[in-house]
This record gives sequence, C-alpha cells and structure tokens, in this order.
Amino acid sequence: MNGISPWAAAVKEIFNDQDLPVIFKKECGDYIVKVHCIYNALWITITCPKGSQVVLRAAYSPNDHMQVTKIINRGQGIELRLKATVGDFKVTLAIPQNDKALFRYTTTLTPVEPLLIPFWPRDMVIAGRDGKSEFAEGKVHFSQAGTRSGVVYLSMDKPASGTLLYMQNLTALNDYFQATETSASGIVGGQWPELGLALPPTKEKPVPARKETVLSDAFLAFDPENPKDELESAKLFMNLLADLYLHLPRPDTQYHDWLKIVDNGLNDLENSHGCWSHADGHDYLNAYVCDYETPPELMVQLAVLLPMLDYHRWSKQDIPCINTIRSGIGSFYDPKIKTVVRWLPSKAEDLDGSEEQLKPNVMDAWYLHHPLLNLSRMAIQGDEGAKKLFLDSLPFTMKVARHFKYEWPVFYNMETLEVIKPETQPGKGGEKDVAGLYTHVMLQAWDLTKEKKYLDEAKKAAKTLQGKGFAVFYQANNTAFSAKAMLRLYKETKQKIYLDLSYLCLASIMKNYHLWECNYGYAKNYGTFFGIFPLNDAPYTAAYEEQEVFASAHEYLTMAEGVDILPAVSLLLTEFVRYIVQRAAYYYPPNLPKEMLSEKVKMGEVDPNLWIAIEDIHDGWEKSGEVGQEVYGAGVAFGIVPRHYYQVSGEHFMIYIDYPIDHFTKKGNSISFNIKGDNRLTCRLMVIKQDQHKLPKFSLTGKRGNKKEDITGTPRKDGHLEFTVSGGQDIIIKW
Repeated sequence: MNGISPWAAAVKEIFNDQDLPVIFKKECGDYIVKVHCIYNALWITITCPKGSQVVLRAAYSPNDHMQVTKIINRGQGIELRLKATVGDFKVTLAIPQNDKALFRYTTTLTPVEPLLIPFWPRDMVIAGRDGKSEFAEGKVHFSQAGTRSGVVYLSMDKPASGTLLYMQNLTALNDYFQATETSASGIVGGQWPELGLALPPTKEKPVPARKETVLSDAFLAFDPENPKDELESAKLFMNLLADLYLHLPRPDTQYHDWLKIVDNGLNDLENSHGCWSHADGHDYLNAYVCDYETPPELMVQLAVLLPMLDYHRWSKQDIPCINTIRSGIGSFYDPKIKTVVRWLPSKAEDLDGSEEQLKPNVMDAWYLHHPLLNLSRMAIQGDEGAKKLFLDSLPFTMKVARHFKYEWPVFYNMETLEVIKPETQPGKGGEKDVAGLYTHVMLQAWDLTKEKKYLDEAKKAAKTLQGKGFAVFYQANNTAFSAKAMLRLYKETKQKIYLDLSYLCLASIMKNYHLWECNYGYAKNYGTFFGIFPLNDAPYTAAYEEQEVFASAHEYLTMAEGVDILPAVSLLLTEFVRYIVQRAAYYYPPNLPKEMLSEKVKMGEVDPNLWIAIEDIHDGWEKSGEVGQEVYGAGVAFGIVPRHYYQVSGEHFMIYIDYPIDHFTKKGNSISFNIKGDNRLTCRLMVIKQDQHKLPKFSLTGKRGNKKEDITGTPRKDGHLEFTVSGGQDIIIKW
C-alpha cells in the first residue's frame, strides 16, 4: 500500500459508514451502483461482486457544502444539478442497457466567475468492502503515458473483485484545455488506491465564467474475473476496450483523395534533390529531406521500396526510382561480417558519433532484422538478388540471436557482439519485441527454403516473449510484426500459446493508442483520434511506424481467416485502419498550415510544399515536424492506395472502402467482397469516378447470414457516389 492523501483518507472515513443517505441506487447484474451527496462532493460508488468498492468523486467543491437542486431520471441512469460556491455542476450517470458492466459519468461546471484550479484530487479511489475501513489491494497494469488514451487498467485482487478498465474521454475536455492552455498529457493515472483523472492545474488562464465546461467524461468497464497471468490480462484488456469503444464518442472521418496524394508524393520523391544522396556510383534515399551528413541506411531504402513495389503491382505504372533503389541494395552487404548492415559500409566512417548508434559497427538491434524481413518479402516475390542477400545474412543473424539468448540489448557491436547499451532505461530491459521480429524473419526463411531448422529457431525465439507482459512493446511496427509471426506459428502448430502471444503483442500496441481527438492549439488543423505512438515514451505519433502497423493490421486480419480470433481484435484493428486512412493525410506538410511546423528541425530540413511526410505529430500546444521530414515515411501513400482502392477492369470507376476487405471478385457487371470488422460499426464505401464518363446506376446489397438489406448511395459534389456500410458483412454491387 502506498501512502495516501487527505482526499483518500476522507474517502476511507466517509465510506466506512454503511448508513449513508442514497440519492440513487441500481443493481446492474452483480454490481450495485449508488449516488451520494456528502459535504463538498457528489459521489458515485460501484460495489463489485466480491466486495471491493470503486468510489468516484464525480463533483467537488473544496471547503463547501454542495446542494442537489434537481434530480432527473434518464432511463437507466440519472442526471443531477448541484449548486456550490464556485458555480453550478451537472452530473449525468449513464448505464447502457446490455449485459455488460459498463458505466459512464459526465460532469460539467458553469463557474460564477473566472476560476483558477491550482489542484484537483483524482476522481477514483479503490476502497474495501462496504463498512470496512481498509482499502482493497490490487495492481495497476498500466495507465496513461503522455498524451495516449486516458486509461487506467487494473485488477482488484484482495478481495478478488475482478478487473476494471477506466477511460477518460479526453475529447470532451478540449474546452478546458483550450481555455486554460493546459495539456491532456499524463493527467490520468495515480498511485493505488487513488487513481483516475486529476485535472491539470491552471496557472494563469482560468476556466471561463458563465460557460458550461466539461470537467470529466469517464467510462468504466468491469469484468468479474481476475486474470491469472499476462496472457489472460492482455485478452481481457482488449475485450474491455472493445466494449468501451462501442460507447465512446468518435469523430467523423472524411475522404482524402489518396490517388492525388500518391501522385504528388511520387513526383516529389523522384524529383526532389533533398530526398537523395550519391555514393559509390549509386543514388540512395536520405533518411530525412536534405540530411546529407548521415550516411545511407539500408532500412530507409527498403522501408520505401517495399510499399512502392505494392503500389507498382497495383498501378502497373513505370516507376524509375524502383530500379534506382534496388540497384544500391547489394552495397550494404559487409563480406567481412557476412551480413547486410545498417550503414553503407563505404560511408560508415562519416558517422559523427554524436549518438551511440552513430558509430561504425554499432547496431540498433531491430535495424538488422527489419531489412532482412523486407529482403525476404522481395525474395518470396521472386527477386533473386534479395534472396541471396537474405540467405547469406542468416547465419550471422542466428549467431547473434543465440549469443544473446533471444534477449536483445538496444545497441551492440557488430564485430565483437559487445553490448553498447543493454537497456532502454535502467531495469526496463532491451528491445523486447525483437524476438518476435526475429521469429518473423525465421518463418520467412522457412517459407523460402523449407528447411525445418528455421521453423525450430522461430519457435525458440517466440517462446522468449512469455513473461514480458505489456512491456513486450519496444517499437510499434516491430510489435505488429511480432503479432503476425505469433499468429502464423499458431496456424502452423495449433499450439494455443502462440495465439495468446499474438494477442499479447496486439494488446501492447493498443496500450499505446491515442483514443481521443485533440482539438486545442495547433491540433485543430489535423485529426488525432486512434493514433499509435511509435515508442512507449515517444511524445508524438510518427508516420513510418503507423504506416507499418497499418499494413500489418491488414495482413493480420487476412492471415486470421479460418481462425476464431477474438471479436475485439477484429473490431479494434479495423477501426484503427479506418482512422489512419483519415489521419495520415495530415502527415503531409501541404495539408497543414505553415505556422504549426517547427522552425527548428533536428534532421535536415522541412519543406512545407513537399509531399513527403513529417515524422512527428505532437500535442496541440507544440509545433510538429521538429524531428524532420522523413523520406523513409514516404511509404504511407504507397501502402494505403493498393489496400483501399480497388480497380474494376473495363470500367471508368474504382471502388474505395476505408475498412479492410477480402475476396474482391468481379463477374460481369457485378462485384462482391467481404468487409472485415464488427457489424455494430460502419465505414465509408465509395464509387470513385475516374474520368468524364457518367457513372452508371448502382445497386448495393449488404448480406449478413440470411439477412439482406439494400443500401442507398449519396452523390457527392466531386462526382463520386458514397455509401455507409456495416462491418462484418458481404457486399454485392451491381450496375
């Protein structure tokens, strides 16, 4: 038990009394909900099946005596109006009408005069059994970091009262953040037993008078089970998150013309001198626009080439820079070490040594495996040069893995295998998801060679992910590759442990979601809902990592066909895909106002007119693009177009849909396909007009089981035809 504050001590004192006056009481299955107005606060208590109480301080006015002035029944819930010295509160408690133990409370305040808030206590205390003075004991699995989702995920272990996912809908608090010039960063968390939201202190800018401002919009999703291990905890987290997500207010999406974006991006990539460097008779992509000081990197070349190859197969377009990039890949093979390396060997001595990894022969652990994964993909597609580089590098890669016993440090010396940096932070371990990335590489080797030693190696590496919990996440894209590798192993072996490890990887990614729309400061100019942060401690979302998680989400759902995966996984992955197709357009500087781009750039330069993605989108009070304009993030558009635009042979239109689909088939004047996802959620489907030909008349039918529905489209000003369709159904389009 941690030390407690006076506010928690007050809860302990107040709720030791079993005869408190009750304004509202409702039984929701095995959970009992009560509302009390006591002294200076309005309280909501939720008593769990085995006794622990979750006590919520829904409204609070220090050194005051709050009065209830009006009570309004709201179906399953209640609305209360309260008067206090600081102003008028309104608290709404909503209880959805289903079999889920899910609750929502929303609090607004209309101050009588401009109000500064130098301190605000956290809104949730985990108390013991009703009438008992001791607090419950439990574990916080994780809580909000930076501007990620405002969550606390915890289990109540003594008494064993189940699991709780608390989420603050930070979108609703935008008016507070804007008026007071405060940030949503790190405001949800705390120490047991005091958890939840603490409003950020206001220093100079007050909450405005006579204006209703939301102070809290909290969702709580319960499960009576206490997970027995990390694998069960991961699955339960995703299930609770999906339950909660269905009730979370979500922003609308809008259609972006990715066909135009990809054309602009390809033109700028090919023709901008800032994207390229020349060495040893070859042209190489820079990592960042106008960064000529850093030597060429293999990861950068392949991170752009692979999505570009996807786009080339889709468009059948001649793309000269494909051969330009491909021709220089072999130069990254070091015959002395007998493997491909991160930096172009002939230029490695140009590294300035300003950071640990900017030295010759120093390898950042994942940087070896990521290029190998991409080389293996090219090899499977028939590229003999890539196949040779891949197979020639495998012995060294396996030697490193076995040397470190599948527990990779952050940096090591390629020649000596001396550890340069063992951990990300003291006590946090190294790059834990590299074991999953390595597993993926070994499975690719097995596909190419059918040599069982690679499958055996994949199994050994995969099992080292056990015991890492939510901390398995080091970098988002590599954790996503790990999830795919674990699913693939499950399909090959039918051993449930691999499916569970796949879920653990996905849950670790979802822990780093940004499930709210920042609408203060510069963020009014771009969407943020459903972003994914690249690292556990990254202060921004990043184009390159998001694009690779996006592609992996597509591939995971395709690979999962025939597997009875958790419905929560399908729901959350498809929604992530839908929102990144909306958000990713705002990584491109021409879609952003120039004043929100950072004047100081760490790597190279940022050209506001160039269709190359900036690396970093920050909190609304901070300028973005301060890291640089990442050439290796150019794969965003090349990845989106082939996965969301479907060409229709012989016709003057395409089909666009912002959810993942499969089994796209054309027969005569008819198209059919299946939409992934959950039927309780919808997505956008469009018939894209390609030229001056008039669109024919269309009929669209959605089918789920034996149920069919005819869906009507809406003509758009741009000439396209738009439909709203549900996830998890079969679609038939006729014309």
